[in-house]
Amino acid sequence: MLILKLLLAPALVVASTLAGRRWGPALTGTLVALPIVAGPILFITWLEHGREFTARAAGASLLGLVSLALFAVVFARLARTARAGHWAVTLVLAWTVCLAADLVLGRLSVPPALALCLALAATACGAKALGRARPAELPRAAPPPRWDLPARAAATALLVTALTTAASHLGPDLTGVLAPFPIGTSVVATFALAQGGAAVAEATLRGVLRGLLGFTAFCYLVAVLTEPLGGAATFGIAFVCTPALQLGLVRAQGALAARRAAPGARPGAASVDGSPGGTPTGGLAPSPPSSPSAASGPHGGLSSTAAEGRLPSP
Repeated sequence: MLILKLLLAPALVVASTLAGRRWGPALTGTLVALPIVAGPILFITWLEHGREFTARAAGASLLGLVSLALFAVVFARLARTARAGHWAVTLVLAWTVCLAADLVLGRLSVPPALALCLALAATACGAKALGRARPAELPRAAPPPRWDLPARAAATALLVTALTTAASHLGPDLTGVLAPFPIGTSVVATFALAQGGAAVAEATLRGVLRGLLGFTAFCYLVAVLTEPLGGAATFGIAFVCTPALQLGLVRAQGALAARRAAPGARPGAASVDGSPGGTPTGGLAPSPPSSPSAASGPHGGLSSTAAEGRLPSP
């Protein structure tokens, strides 16, 4: 079990990051739907604690997305006023707010349907609070440092091991609400702030929030299906339906952007991702990267696609 804790989620984080860097925003939109940290946490929780515990933890994970949205907004707001090089202060303050929200939300006991509504409302409000991207004003993303992937893998392994080991003491509600804690997002946002400035960090976080629909669906399915169907069937359904849902969303956004960019469309009309006259994001054909770095998602690296406000790479 320890090997599973140490290897499963970090391997998914590394694989999704490399794939996102290689194939760009189309595949990235699918990968970001996969809860590559919270998913293994809930799966291991089921193996160790059974159906009822896991169902409650998954419902609480939906509330954890409220804290994640709050983290994104607070980090972006602080990044605007932070002095150059003071990214650590921004990160610590945003973490503090997120953790405080988690501790409060972990005391609540709400039905999964209400938790789902709160998660969707929080991510939508968070994305709106961050506003639209202005791609022309954003600097080109710098290549990620060599320690980027190892740092993400190590942070992921630490979070998964700590939460699943302490689950019996924390209880299902607190375990679940802490599962989406923004470890990977913090690495991405901090790197964006340090290398590209507040505008790039804000655009990255905007992309993170817009990519959480699949994550939300996964947690909801686990919350409502684990007890009646059992863990094996539930996680099988969730891992199949979640990327399918996100892929449909990506293709719909791409089709809408294509129509807006077509001849006869209103000049300067913004694409669905907030960029003017955007390029469709649908499809899975590889796209040549504009820089060595790729877009970032809840668990992955920074890229020009994130800086444009599109769905981020994991």
